[in-house]
Amino acid sequence: MIGLVTVNYSQYQLTREFLDSLASVKNSQNCSIFIADVSSKKEDLKLLKKYPFKIQVELLSNHGYAYGINQGVKYFLKRKFNQFCAINNDIFFDNNFLLEAEKSFKKKDIFGGKIYYAPGFEYHKKYKKEELGKVLWYAGGVNDWKNVVTIHRGVDEVDIGQYDKEKETDFITGCMLFFSKKVVDTIGFWNENYFLYYEDSDFCERAKRARFKLYYNPGIIIYHKNAQSTGGSGSPLHQKYQRKNRLIFGLKYAPLRTKIHLIKNYLLGK
Repeated sequence: MIGLVTVNYSQYQLTREFLDSLASVKNSQNCSIFIADVSSKKEDLKLLKKYPFKIQVELLSNHGYAYGINQGVKYFLKRKFNQFCAINNDIFFDNNFLLEAEKSFKKKDIFGGKIYYAPGFEYHKKYKKEELGKVLWYAGGVNDWKNVVTIHRGVDEVDIGQYDKEKETDFITGCMLFFSKKVVDTIGFWNENYFLYYEDSDFCERAKRARFKLYYNPGIIIYHKNAQSTGGSGSPLHQKYQRKNRLIFGLKYAPLRTKIHLIKNYLLGK
């Protein structure tokens, strides 16, 4: 049984669409959902349908994405779950999502999958109609320590099978991040100091330094309606937290020379 944890911030329709999509996934009865509702103005989710999985909704104060994820993990730990997935609510699922995740949990402790832009949510508008739904958002991740950025491998590329091999990876996006109880027991929970962005990078870096290997599994697939909770990619809110938390992350893990440049550029407003 996998405990899926998602955070809702004033996106009730997206969350309902998320649940409807999950209900159509094979073996969906083999998961349970925790929804951390951190909306400033709470609404009733109006879950009128009967779903094949258990849903727990908690109304919480907004202390950030990591806080919401941690509340869900703690909920599942109390119920003796050993497998977790932090996942965005602004996504929909491939039919084999859970089957592939269950396979990976048999041999891996921390892993992610292939993420496409949901059709119509691509950052660029240059694609042919037949390419929509095949544009990659994440196919593994790379840490660029010189610039302190986490790079999504394959982002904005049309998928023609170039990233179809399972492999070890530097970074797994918090849009869909699977991890076991063993990881939590070893490194602890997500760092709530980040509030929004880079909390996934921090969790991955701590896992690697504790000698866990991170994996990308192209068989686990979701489709992402990118940055819906922050006003879209490049919005003022998006830029604010990206800039601030890049500094926090870099000062914690980057080489000394990079730390000096980070502080200088931050003070100059770059």
